[in-house]
Amino acid sequence: QPDAEQIRSVGYLMRTTAVYGSGKFGAADRELICDRPEFAGPFQAELLAVYLVRAFTVDIVEHLARIRSPQTAVKIAPELRRAIGVGNSTGLGMAPYLISHPVLLNNWIATRETALARVLALPSASAAEAEVFRVMLARASINAADWHSVHPLQIEKLALLRADLEKLTAHTAEADLQNDRPWQRFLDWTVEHCSLEGQEQIVSLLLEPHGALVDDLVDTMGADEDAVFRIDGAMPVERLRAILADTYGWALDIAWQDRESIARVWYISEEKLEPRLGERFEEPIEAYEQPLAPGRDVAALHGALVQWAGEPVTAAFLLAHPEHRAAVRRAQIAAKLPYAEIRDNTISSELLPIDMLRCKLSFFGATHFDPRSDRWVRINMYRGAPFPDELSNAGDDDWSYPPLGKEA
Repeated sequence: QPDAEQIRSVGYLMRTTAVYGSGKFGAADRELICDRPEFAGPFQAELLAVYLVRAFTVDIVEHLARIRSPQTAVKIAPELRRAIGVGNSTGLGMAPYLISHPVLLNNWIATRETALARVLALPSASAAEAEVFRVMLARASINAADWHSVHPLQIEKLALLRADLEKLTAHTAEADLQNDRPWQRFLDWTVEHCSLEGQEQIVSLLLEPHGALVDDLVDTMGADEDAVFRIDGAMPVERLRAILADTYGWALDIAWQDRESIARVWYISEEKLEPRLGERFEEPIEAYEQPLAPGRDVAALHGALVQWAGEPVTAAFLLAHPEHRAAVRRAQIAAKLPYAEIRDNTISSELLPIDMLRCKLSFFGATHFDPRSDRWVRINMYRGAPFPDELSNAGDDDWSYPPLGKEA
């Protein structure tokens, strides 16, 4: 059998550098598969491919063992097999996706917030549900102890998370987890006593005992970006101004004339056709800039609207100022979808793309987020998941945290 400590410390046999789909590099366009029910959800085809690659990595190792030693080779022990996931290196290509798919971003965050709201509203919890929470908290602590990084920022965050989990574990020993809106009270305590890392961990754990209450929300995570693409030209200009003031106040407060506010440029590399991030005032790349700074664009739109004295409808304004069409579209989308916009400056000198990567990867079920710079990360996927031959007997879908009393 392979060394358990090596499997624990590495976590995978193969690491993908990218998982392409939706027409890129010869992959089928999404339109060819989106009507199939098993692929209706976002990224189902890509994540299925990753899951099958994980199974292949174990199969090929066992096959090579049989070739090398046909008389004595054995299969990898089930508990070690389960501890093997798929590694992944994710770079900047993923970050702009959240900006260019506002409906998807909104639906994902809204799903999470709706699930949390349902759980927090519960007036009580059963003894069994409280015990599930305690067990999952203990398993999350094992996961945090086994989560390592070489990046200074992530090392600091991991230290905060581990300290938070110790405090939370101690608190559960005395907290009433069954009566008087227990989950709302527990989250309130967490917000008061823990860092953002601990708070977000608890938000995830609060959902675990209540699958029956929240699992239906998976059907709300798909998105049709085309459904909101059409600009409402009949919208009064006054209404458009109000949307900007209400939804984009954060963007209007940024000093866009400062170099630090516009220090970065998103562009597409010629070699790999992937997004890259460069320095505006150090590289000759501004001519290739991609429209991935909605805050700046909306601020420019606001400036033009302040000066507008023509017909008070959006269509008339855009006939005179077609350069603001994209910003108007985003504003109208954001007025309908509260989580459609990343409410921060995506081209500032302080931008950390890894924060955007972590957000999206978390929805993929990625674990052991390990930044290698501020622009690319390593993660693990499907670690602990049942293999295809185990699915019919997999039991509860709680494999994302390591089991108690065993190696992670």
